[in-house]
Amino acid sequence: MKKLLVYSLVLTSVAVSSLSQAATDFLNVSYDPTREFYQEYNQNFAQFWKQRTGQTVNFKQSHGGSGKQARAVVSGLEADVVTLALSNDIEEIVKAGYIDKNWQQEFPQHSAPYTSTVVFLVRKGNPKQIKDWNDLTKPGIEIITPNPKTGGASRWIYLSAWGYALKQPGGNPAKAKALVQKLYHNVKVLDSGARGSLTTFAERGIGDVLLSWENEALLATQGLDKDQFQIVYPSISILAEPSVAIVDKTVDKNGNRALAKGYLNYLYSPKGQELAAKYHFRPRNAQVAAKYAAKFPKIKLFTIQDVFGGWAKAQQTHFANGAIFDQIYQQRP
Repeated sequence: MKKLLVYSLVLTSVAVSSLSQAATDFLNVSYDPTREFYQEYNQNFAQFWKQRTGQTVNFKQSHGGSGKQARAVVSGLEADVVTLALSNDIEEIVKAGYIDKNWQQEFPQHSAPYTSTVVFLVRKGNPKQIKDWNDLTKPGIEIITPNPKTGGASRWIYLSAWGYALKQPGGNPAKAKALVQKLYHNVKVLDSGARGSLTTFAERGIGDVLLSWENEALLATQGLDKDQFQIVYPSISILAEPSVAIVDKTVDKNGNRALAKGYLNYLYSPKGQELAAKYHFRPRNAQVAAKYAAKFPKIKLFTIQDVFGGWAKAQQTHFANGAIFDQIYQQRP
């Protein structure tokens, strides 16, 4: 009996030890252009967290169009955190009861640790002489851009064009709609997400211009085919603020809240900001931003709040079923 008791205690000790050493699974559900960034970020944070807590974490990533990713979480994809292209996609998860409604107050800068903007990627030499948003409406221009119904970049792109038109002398909603309508009549391929659009333009060789995140455009100009492309910065664009949030329902279920908070806080650390800049996102940290200033040209930017009254209003006016984008796209020739 004593031998059996000792053997039982040994097995229990081994089981507890194995449990404490087992890696914790952790899922970041993100949008298309952050793949490379979060691969390296996860490696760095894993080392930091292991040194600080002794915990081993098995980081997993999921990427796709931002809107599709939000719907996947609502449909049951158990994300610990979401790092999506825009706050409205996170609000869709809030409505489903998975994220606390005060999520934007949980981290600095309204839970947007880095920024980007919208630029044009053209063929080397810019053969179609595309310089600003109005050039995209000219006959014969073939545009590649993602679908505003599924991606996040595409909604920033659409609103950038609309805001440009509003800010021209005599600009008004009717003129903005006319410009955006002509632009989308020139769209050759409407991919579901930003990375798909980059592939269509850069690898498949389709189109004269890619309307793109700045970070995706910079990625293309530093790859193997970098000499084939160049970036055009329009006269004005939008301040894009990708957002991050803890998925409260998942972390409370899995006991990962401290890990999730540490993971997103690390984005604001000097190391996290350096990695963001390395992968072509504009850092919030002033010192890191100054270090990479030459990489990110100054450009006149407007915010979605200033021009559109925030994401909730912009979403309802432009991207809801039957709203302005649907009206524009259904009238394509």
